[in-house]
Amino acid sequence: MIDDSLKKINRIIAILTSLQAKRIVKAQDLADRFGVSLRTIYRDVKTLESAGVPILSEAGIGYSLVDGYRLPPVMFTREEAGSLVTGEKLMRSFSDKSLGDHYQSAIVKIRSVLKSYDKEWLDTLEETIQVRPPKALFNSEIEDSLHTVLHGIADRKSVILEYKAITDIISEREIEPVGIFHENNNWYILGFCLLRGDYRQFRTDRILAIRSTPNRFTRRHGKLSDHLNRHETFPRTTVRLLVEPRVARYLANTRNNYGFVSEIPTDRGVEMTFHTIEIAEGFPRWILSFADYIRVLEPRELKDHVGRLLQRMAQYQDT
Repeated sequence: MIDDSLKKINRIIAILTSLQAKRIVKAQDLADRFGVSLRTIYRDVKTLESAGVPILSEAGIGYSLVDGYRLPPVMFTREEAGSLVTGEKLMRSFSDKSLGDHYQSAIVKIRSVLKSYDKEWLDTLEETIQVRPPKALFNSEIEDSLHTVLHGIADRKSVILEYKAITDIISEREIEPVGIFHENNNWYILGFCLLRGDYRQFRTDRILAIRSTPNRFTRRHGKLSDHLNRHETFPRTTVRLLVEPRVARYLANTRNNYGFVSEIPTDRGVEMTFHTIEIAEGFPRWILSFADYIRVLEPRELKDHVGRLLQRMAQYQDT
């Protein structure tokens, strides 16, 4: 009974913290988070209201706190603060300088409310964490590409990119930014390109310059996830490989980038299945790294592409 009461208290505190952190909180999201029924969430909200917390509710929208209502500062455990320090290391390595600096500033404020012995514990932990990205994720001459795009998204204003394509062609694009995402060790900006009249994605390390504009846009672009899921509708080719077991584990780090579906251990080796959209270039170049340990079972088309690349490699070496 006591355990149930403690769970309820902890849940109510967590709900209040969520209301402070977000403008709108949906009851169903809270129910899913805590693994309870909607009826339980309704009762918890009533408890907060009875305690004097001014909560606004709107059917079909969610809950929010009355503007201007603030609680005393939230206290962090050292474990929570430690997880944020780890996040800071990732942010400074995987985001541009401007966002990294803002995140570091936030961490300094969090440290200021910790107890002295927790600060010492955190200092010791910080010295044991390093993050080294495999390559430069941003043009080193631009410090605020993601920061500028985030402001464009929030303010619904277009941004202008000076962009260098993989063909080395440089063009200026005005885009209505939709979102940013990290994939295959690269940051991408997805936006509606006014030049092309369609959605395009731009790698941040190929951006030569970026600037904000005062131009507000009215298009409703929807969620970033909806645009990324469009890739799932692209035509895909089923590929089956037979891989030596000692090599199969090395492919685990990169196989998801090429449409990995499943693997089955067999007497002959590990049979891997993929659904790929990169049958002509990306996929054959990837498996060439372990070509002497991989046999292509299907399709014949992939074997032809691998053979073509090998011929080109041989010709290039002879020139």
